[in-house]
Amino acid sequence: MQNDTPKCGLLEKSQGEFFDDLSIDAYFWYVQDWKHDHYTHSHQRYQLTYVEQGYQYFHLNNKTYLVPQHHVIWIPSHTEHRISSESQTVHLRVALFKQVPQDDFFQQVHVFPAPPVLKEMLLYANKWNQVMDEKPEQVLFIQAIVRNLPEFCLENENLHIPVPSNPRLLTVCDYIHTHVHLNFKTDDLAAIAQLSTRSLQRLFKRETGINIQKYTQLIRILKSIELHDTQRYTLSEIAHLVGYNSLTAFTSSYHNIMKKKIKKTK
Repeated sequence: MQNDTPKCGLLEKSQGEFFDDLSIDAYFWYVQDWKHDHYTHSHQRYQLTYVEQGYQYFHLNNKTYLVPQHHVIWIPSHTEHRISSESQTVHLRVALFKQVPQDDFFQQVHVFPAPPVLKEMLLYANKWNQVMDEKPEQVLFIQAIVRNLPEFCLENENLHIPVPSNPRLLTVCDYIHTHVHLNFKTDDLAAIAQLSTRSLQRLFKRETGINIQKYTQLIRILKSIELHDTQRYTLSEIAHLVGYNSLTAFTSSYHNIMKKKIKKTK
């Protein structure tokens, strides 16, 4: 059954499939604390999403992308995706484009911190929020944003979480996610997967492109972002909750992954 309520300006023809009969080439969509459906969907338009507050996970193909506060994600046309978040408040600003420049950049997924100039441009664009008739200034402004995205993009590859297809490796990943606070060893994970330690390391690297130690570090830091977002814990408490023995080790690991220092909470 078709849902007659617009979602980002598009009508949902059937669950996850959107009908796009808009003549406008590009537009902005922002609703404060707007909740997106959690099921997989796709649409013809290219999508730029800016996380103004909170954090958001985007699940695409065999990867999960964390988009923290003040970061953006670029999603190519017709790319199936779903989103999830445990953040209490999530504010998203979305720009949707029917056509983009002929550049390989626009055919790939990108996650990167929004530089100050891009943040200001997206905030200024709020004057055209949900405006569905093209105005000359609006057209020029949108073109300026999309044409400069490759220059704005200083991508952090560590925000991409690879998802293996092998059931044994998925069991290991699930264990890491749910026991991130523990000091487990690779031998322990191999026993869970019913593989030798060497076989586990080889298969994991082949399917994900990173080793188990790097994957564990990545999951711990991403979990720390979730805890930090709640504003309920000190940095020392967060470090302990994600499996670090010291605040120094945690902050060093966070900087290594996020390329910036973590802000104090209390």
